[in-house]
Amino acid sequence: MDAERVAKATRGATTVARPVAFALLLAAHAAAAGARVPATGVADPPQATPVAHVPPVPLLWQVSDADSSLYLLGSFHLLKRGDYPLSSDIQLAFDAADEVVFEVAPEQLDDPTTQQRFMAAAAHDDGRTLSEVLSPELRSALDRLLAQQGGSVRQVDAYEPWFVNLSLVLGLSQSLDFRSELGLDRHLMDLAAQRGKRVAGLETLDDQLDALDASPMSEQVEGLADFVEQLDEMPGKLSDLHQAWRDGNLEVLDAMTRVEMKEKTPQTYRLVNVRRNQAWLPRLQSMLDDRQEGEVMVVVGALHLLGDDGLVEQLRGRGYEVERVCSACREAGPLPAE
Repeated sequence: MDAERVAKATRGATTVARPVAFALLLAAHAAAAGARVPATGVADPPQATPVAHVPPVPLLWQVSDADSSLYLLGSFHLLKRGDYPLSSDIQLAFDAADEVVFEVAPEQLDDPTTQQRFMAAAAHDDGRTLSEVLSPELRSALDRLLAQQGGSVRQVDAYEPWFVNLSLVLGLSQSLDFRSELGLDRHLMDLAAQRGKRVAGLETLDDQLDALDASPMSEQVEGLADFVEQLDEMPGKLSDLHQAWRDGNLEVLDAMTRVEMKEKTPQTYRLVNVRRNQAWLPRLQSMLDDRQEGEVMVVVGALHLLGDDGLVEQLRGRGYEVERVCSACREAGPLPAE
């Protein structure tokens, strides 16, 4: 896709999509942790007319050295029933894998203390309240929004803005029929358990929570403000983001998520994306350099594969052969430039 088409596809969308994109990262952790988050939603949209199933175009790459390879798969953490079944590319790669590696190992997510740890990370630890870190205008706007669902700011005053932002996007996603239990990573966790495949994680749950909790308060507030102020536009933008993932469109997906997050909330971007990617790279290199036989599939959020900071380009820069696996892309013509 050329620059003009990318601009047309994303014009006016990136600023709105950024709070959705960041909140989807948060939603991934909440879904993984099984967190029971109070959801604030919008009116249910009209039901779409059923159409013939077309599998999502996969964000799937094969990374190889001289004698081994692994698959990198970009997940969307909140999906719909209509996103299944998956493409044959994903099914074949999954079938070939002896081990499936996720951001966090499934057994950690099933730990009975997970919910408690998630909620502890969401709470203010400096004695302040949500009301004290929000401007009076934002606090009033948030209170009006929560009142539509029978709530109030007082009920969430103990929590940091990122957690409240999370509750908003979960409510929005549920109203649009997105479900965390249908997310690609959760689906493959369940399938790996059914098939008896080995599973592992690139990091611990505490690593994830520390990254979220370390996000600067000013950037947390900015993300929450974006969501509250642009709530009416969010359903369409979340749908656009989902469609970009379904289309496997790297350029549009990158423009709607990574680029805007990096510009507007640079410290959060560094914490939740760059720093974690850099921590994962030695693990991925070990899987390639030390493994003599067997395939591995690595499933991470799509953001982690995009741009110069993403795992795809980082591994390519370290000398590995990296090739996108996409039958639908080949059928449509040459792959877009990465």
